[in-house]
Amino acid sequence: MNLPNRISMSRIFLIPVMILFYLLDPIVPYGILISLGVFIVASITDMVDGHIARSRNLVTTLGKLLDSIADKLLNVCALILVLLGGSLPFIWAVIVGCIIISRELLISIFRQLAATKGFVMAADWWGKIKAIIQDVAIPLMFLLCQIYAYDGMGMSKQLILAIEIVTYVFVGIATVLTIVSAANYMIKNRRLFSEDKPEQKVEAEEVQVEVETKQEAKPAAKKTTTTTTTTKTVTKKSTTTKKSK
Repeated sequence: MNLPNRISMSRIFLIPVMILFYLLDPIVPYGILISLGVFIVASITDMVDGHIARSRNLVTTLGKLLDSIADKLLNVCALILVLLGGSLPFIWAVIVGCIIISRELLISIFRQLAATKGFVMAADWWGKIKAIIQDVAIPLMFLLCQIYAYDGMGMSKQLILAIEIVTYVFVGIATVLTIVSAANYMIKNRRLFSEDKPEQKVEAEEVQVEVETKQEAKPAAKKTTTTTTTTKTVTKKSTTTKKSK
């Protein structure tokens, strides 16, 4: 396993650490902030392993798979934590969680389907922008969870309100971009839903049968030619013998 793949694996191993510190708050003082720190470190490794893989020509199929799995697991687990932690009102938390998690599952299914058909689903700008906004929204939600857990952490109501507004704005933008990027993926890769028509299959079978028939006819033709040549030779020898007599 090369270095980028090891870094991707380390990101997966950091996920239980992030969850553990989050759940241990307040037994571990400011455990949610520590969990946020683990999330940030894990997110940085996502950029590091990609840079090393491209710069050193270490891009592998396993690396692509590990990077995708680690990235989705990290973001989904972090999102579930902060949504259950009360960073958003309950109804909005359910809506946002269902949309974002469903999108991640949908894109994963799309990529697997594309791989079976030999297609490559490259990341587009909508998906990249969504990822950037989401990577800002989730830490803000971590911060709100810590503020609520410690009754404001000594902050003024105005400051807490400002943090809430900024968080809600980023979460709203990330949710909208999640829908847009998913729709864009489906439209750009709609050929994945296409199936071979029955007529095309019949034509393909007919062509295959015709090719096989021609291949079988060639040896037969060769045998006929050989037999004819042999007959001519025997006839010539008989004629020569008669003349000699």
